[in-house]
Amino acid sequence: MHTFWDNIWKFPKFIISVFIGFFLTAVYPIFELSKNKQINYLIMIILLLVIITLYLILKLMLGYG
Repeated sequence: MHTFWDNIWKFPKFIISVFIGFFLTAVYPIFELSKNKQINYLIMIILLLVIITLYLILKLMLGYG
């Protein structure tokens, strides 16, 4: 039974490390592209548009619009 509870306590750490690994793997190419100044501006504009779009979608879905 002790092994069971050890595994239960290790599970959240595992999930967090999987999410961090996925995030770093997905974002690493963007950091590589951001070394170029022109592409950096393009990435910032796209990121801003994504944030604004998500904000508007959530605002309309939750009925605040």
